[in-house]
Amino acid sequence: MYLLSIILASIFIIPFALKTLSPYFWVDVLYLRDLLRIFVTFLSRRRRRPFFFVLDRFLEQTAAHPDKLFIVFENESYTYTYTDKRSNRIANALQSHPGYKAGDAVALFMGNEPAFMFTWLALAKLGSPVALLNHNIRTKSLLHCFNCCNAKVLIAAAELKEAVEDVLPSLIEHGVNVLLMTKHCDTPGIESFSDKVDEASDSPLPQSLRSHITFKSPAVYIYTSGTTGLPKAALINQNRLLIALAILSSNGVTASDVIYVNLPLYHTAGFMIGFIGSIETGSTIILKRKFSASQFWDDCRKNNVTVVQYIGEVMRYLCSTPKRENDKDHKVKLAIGNGVRAEIWREFLSRFGNIEVREFYASTEGNVGFVNYAGKVGAIGRVNFFHKKLFPYTLIRYDTERDEPIRDANGLCVESLKGETGLLVSKITDIAPFVGYAQNEEQTERKRLRNVLKKGDLYFNSGDLMRIDKDNFIYFQDRVGDTFRWKGENVATTEVSDILTISDCLKEANVYGVEVPGHEGRIGMAAVTVKEGSHFDGSQIYNHVVSYLPSYARPRFMRIQNAMEVTGTFKQMKMKLVEESFNPGCIQDPLHILDDHKKSYMPLTAEIYSCIISGNIKL
Repeated sequence: MYLLSIILASIFIIPFALKTLSPYFWVDVLYLRDLLRIFVTFLSRRRRRPFFFVLDRFLEQTAAHPDKLFIVFENESYTYTYTDKRSNRIANALQSHPGYKAGDAVALFMGNEPAFMFTWLALAKLGSPVALLNHNIRTKSLLHCFNCCNAKVLIAAAELKEAVEDVLPSLIEHGVNVLLMTKHCDTPGIESFSDKVDEASDSPLPQSLRSHITFKSPAVYIYTSGTTGLPKAALINQNRLLIALAILSSNGVTASDVIYVNLPLYHTAGFMIGFIGSIETGSTIILKRKFSASQFWDDCRKNNVTVVQYIGEVMRYLCSTPKRENDKDHKVKLAIGNGVRAEIWREFLSRFGNIEVREFYASTEGNVGFVNYAGKVGAIGRVNFFHKKLFPYTLIRYDTERDEPIRDANGLCVESLKGETGLLVSKITDIAPFVGYAQNEEQTERKRLRNVLKKGDLYFNSGDLMRIDKDNFIYFQDRVGDTFRWKGENVATTEVSDILTISDCLKEANVYGVEVPGHEGRIGMAAVTVKEGSHFDGSQIYNHVVSYLPSYARPRFMRIQNAMEVTGTFKQMKMKLVEESFNPGCIQDPLHILDDHKKSYMPLTAEIYSCIISGNIKL
């Protein structure tokens, strides 16, 4: 009886003890259970013959739920069966075109519309890798992206006709077949395609058309956002796409969920998470042409949305909209994405209700990722032993001034201690490969880091500075190159931006370092926007930065902008700002300089600028 009492007491006490001593024990256990389930499913699919790809999962869902809504777009709705048959028509129409043969690479130049999804599925049925072109790019960038993938065919949306015409001579010169999703086109060199699709058969395509495909075959080319120059084409192979199927299901999304996809389908978030992820779960997609902060919640209410995506500055835009009484009146239970700052995360939850935010870390071309499954505000993920065994990674010390990892006497990298900021690197293995960039071996090699922990090893250089705290949560600190050095100290631009945006009058801040003649390193500068109804108060901002930031981290220059320039995926642009520096002669925006004597940010005049450049004013 005494022994039974001890056993019963232990059953009740152990869970409480674990929660006290290790508060994240149970969420870790549940996450590892899900990770194991995903891994088993992935391995079972890898063993299937013929090979099992994302397309096969779509065909399974169509057979299981033929009449279920797959895509809702504006006033139109499309079932899984309709989507399957429409993609068959596109595939059959393309197969009959003399300039195309099954397996040829094809470039897709479209915005967010059902035809994008139909066409991608059609090309998957034909065994063709697809380059997802950013529909906002033009001329030089458009040609650059197109040439990266060696595509034989360009399929474009009707509204992008002018953009195609701008580069048409070059496309014709290279023998590219240009198809426009319209029923009539009178431009020589561009063929109408919608009319051929309407007339084509909707009969299924034989599996033999894609029998040549392996897990290492290219599936899609997704282009980096180009914050630092021309976009790079990250090659996503069939294996990587198969892994991407699990992104939504691993976060609890099921067939009963309704997913709001308003991020660009040409990018990783919209395509791999929103589109491909929904194929695995069998969910319904509410597709939006583009993100609209003012229409976001009305769309969610109208369509009973339960899952939303975010990236970059999206949550900030939502929090910047005028408050309404019905802000919490919706069915959204999960927001999944990356790039939200801690203060915006808290504001989002406070204003829009009890929504589970699943912040994660990943990159289009990278081979490691993290998920903040515990919901710790500000963290991008949580690290654990098993995850590190599957995907070996580490943080290494980085010299931001020399822009290279710090190495010891043996030429090996030095691992960062817990709590220290370090460069995230991930070992390149069969499970975690790094395929690289199409037609760009130089950029691919730059992302490879050798002799990291031992001679001869090979790691992927993420270019991201991270920090792991005592509870094993990992935090994004900055991008390598964004962090700059001033007065012998490292300045993390993300941290400075966070401080600036909690001031009373600033809405957004983009912080970067600029060179000053006669000074070592780079000095801080911030491009900012002012909150609606407010004005730039130099004295108030001065007091704010002095209160929160050490002297070396305080932005010496401020550039007041009407709107912040961002990429198509809502990441702030820095390159052009850095190039323009703080010269009032070539910048139309108002410029201010920190003045410690007047304890304010004062207008930067041409005279003050000349004194700085000549060295008469030392910073």
